[in-house]
Amino acid sequence: MAEIESFGGCLCGAVRYRVIGAPTSSSTCHCRSCRLASGASPVAWVVFPVDRYALLSGALTTRRSTPPVQRSFCSRCGTPIAYQHDDALHEIELTTATLDEPERFPPTHEIWLMDKLSWAMADPRLPQHHRDLP
Repeated sequence: MAEIESFGGCLCGAVRYRVIGAPTSSSTCHCRSCRLASGASPVAWVVFPVDRYALLSGALTTRRSTPPVQRSFCSRCGTPIAYQHDDALHEIELTTATLDEPERFPPTHEIWLMDKLSWAMADPRLPQHHRDLP
């Protein structure tokens, strides 16, 4: 049985990517860094092993948002696509909303609730973590 492929991309269509299989994690993040990088709160992320991800077309620009973190976005339209932490280079976190079928990957937990904006909604049905996962 073949593993399921999922596809995603940016707003302008220049960037297209593929992931294979099931994610290792899916969350919404309320941290200030994610809010500033995306202009949204919270930001939904889905995590895959980096060897299950492939950039199919377009170019990503990568910048360090903090010393251990690099964020990648479409060089043409600026859509935030990926996040990688120096301590977990074997993983790539992708913005869930850039997937063609984001409904397939609902969050299973919320992180960085200590940074949540007072008017942002948390989902009481999900496990919530004051900081990142332990």
